[in-house]
Amino acid sequence: MMADDLILFSQVVELGSFSKVAEQNGLTNSVVSKRISRLEKHLNTQLLHRTTRKLSLTEAGRKLAVGANTIKQATIDAVADVTNDNDKLTGHIKMSVPTISGDLLLATAVTEFCSHHPHLSVDMSLDNRFVDPVEEGVDLVIRTGHLEDSSLIARHIIDSQWVVCASPRYLEQHGSPKTPVDLANHNCFSYVRQVAGGNNWQFRSVFETYTVQISGSFSTDNAAALRKAALSGFGIVYVPKCLVHLDVVNGCLITLFGTQVAKNLGVYAIHPFVKKTPRKVSLLIDHIKSAYLQKAQFFSDN
Repeated sequence: MMADDLILFSQVVELGSFSKVAEQNGLTNSVVSKRISRLEKHLNTQLLHRTTRKLSLTEAGRKLAVGANTIKQATIDAVADVTNDNDKLTGHIKMSVPTISGDLLLATAVTEFCSHHPHLSVDMSLDNRFVDPVEEGVDLVIRTGHLEDSSLIARHIIDSQWVVCASPRYLEQHGSPKTPVDLANHNCFSYVRQVAGGNNWQFRSVFETYTVQISGSFSTDNAAALRKAALSGFGIVYVPKCLVHLDVVNGCLITLFGTQVAKNLGVYAIHPFVKKTPRKVSLLIDHIKSAYLQKAQFFSDN
């Protein structure tokens, strides 16, 4: 009985509401609520914060969610083994991806994956903030940067190089900076999503990595808006190469300083720690990595 309740709890974490879990299992909301309350009583701890608008995990709930998901996945795998139906992926995957990659390739890659597995559905949210997959019941997160939480599993997908660029119009009117230090005399648009701060641009010399502090008339937390600002011809930007690759190829933007630009971040597939990664998640990661590698020229010159 407790194993059943743990599986039900894992579904609540995944779907985010009692009503969705009730519908999936052919139960009523009250039955789902009573079974979660029974589990809390058995463990003598609160697992969920309940409000009229949403459910959120307590600290104890976050810890239990990992083990509960393992039990749920082990049950799914066991049934698949018995029915000899391992080739059929079923169920639902909830994922969060960054806006640039979502627009560039992930929407196409994920829908293609779903077309190969018609019994599987994916809910993909485009969000640049770091999503805690355990806290928010997310199965898979694609993010650029460094992973600090050791309770999560991170698989490297590709490295994302950054570039400094401006439009030909801007460089004709204001001149091209000869060195990164010259940027102090230019109108530089900042991307406030940068961990180091949008006004601190990183460069490398033969001997060291250093920071140039810039200033300008425009800043934004939206990558698409920053790209349009660069194309407008009024300033210089420091952005992921993938955002402006086609603009550079078409001559609409010109890159500056080449290999002196120091920022190069890994793109990772991140999911909660489990002894065995769910097969549907593992295969989706494989498919996503393949999609990134097919567009490797967007991310790096190497």
